[in-house]
Amino acid sequence: MTMAAETPALLGYRLAAEWEPQAAVWLSWPHRLATWPDHFEPIPAVYAALARRIAATGQPVKIVAAGHPHAEAATMVGDVDGVSLVDLPTNDSWLRDSGPVFLTPRRGQEALPPAAVAFGYNAWGGKYPPWNDDAALGRRIAESLGMRVFGANIVLEGGALDTDGEGTLLVNRQCVLEDNRNPGKSSQQIEQELAAQLAIERVIWTGGELAGDDTDGHIDQLARFVGPGRVLAARQPDRLDPNHGSLEANLEILRGATDAKGRRLEVTPIDIPSRFQRYGVQLPASFLNFLVTNTAVFVPVFEDAADEAALRAIEACFPGRSIEPVDSRDLVWGRGAVHCITRDQPAWPQKAD
Repeated sequence: MTMAAETPALLGYRLAAEWEPQAAVWLSWPHRLATWPDHFEPIPAVYAALARRIAATGQPVKIVAAGHPHAEAATMVGDVDGVSLVDLPTNDSWLRDSGPVFLTPRRGQEALPPAAVAFGYNAWGGKYPPWNDDAALGRRIAESLGMRVFGANIVLEGGALDTDGEGTLLVNRQCVLEDNRNPGKSSQQIEQELAAQLAIERVIWTGGELAGDDTDGHIDQLARFVGPGRVLAARQPDRLDPNHGSLEANLEILRGATDAKGRRLEVTPIDIPSRFQRYGVQLPASFLNFLVTNTAVFVPVFEDAADEAALRAIEACFPGRSIEPVDSRDLVWGRGAVHCITRDQPAWPQKAD
């Protein structure tokens, strides 16, 4: 495979795993009422509480907002050590998808300047206009940090990616290869771009999506790396739930997959809530939408019978980190949860002596 000069991969950058050391967690303050139709009122308080909880673990939190949302965020979060606001305009508040994909240097390349990739963004295939500010947000955040910014030739949301930090990427084909994102591009062309931008050596293509999910199947709802060669995957044992079949098919794909190092994946199923509904609408409630920080894992919960088993299973994957349940019954009305509203920024390693 050939790559043009000056790509991140050729320069010595790579995509870090989420459990690697982090410099900060980013959020984008919610202000678009239509994202949580008829149920927006509790949402800002959910964001404020999460920002304070992350900061309480000793990890810096940066909140993007402009105008009235900026003032509201300052008031609702309060004067909290470790929380700062960044004045940038946004259309919506799913920063996992619209924010930059931060890079980290490969071993021996620590002298490189901090950098990020700004992938194309069109609000999940043009579903929710306008998206002009969010399409520029990845580049603007990275530039506000003084980072070098690489542009990419594909449309790709951050929630569509999950990596082991060792060159393997989980991607759901239907939220990347459909014509509403990347018309005319083949899986091989997408893989070439991922290799060039993120130093990915192997892409594991999955399928499926959760009922009520408007992202077309983001991987952070379906399967997540929890260590090299180790994956947690959503399962729905309830055969009457519309998610049962597609999640079983995903489990089979993952169990038969090998990573960039040639390891067959060790796959642990996590049962998600069965037929989870609010106001008669099934929503994409998934425990896989967790955020890993330096000392904690923030896990969405739904006051469901499956909550406790999921928390125990995730805790077993992250020894030394506290498990922090986050009530996500309000968040999920917007079709996302904890991982969707956050973006982790890896720490830049010090140059070895």
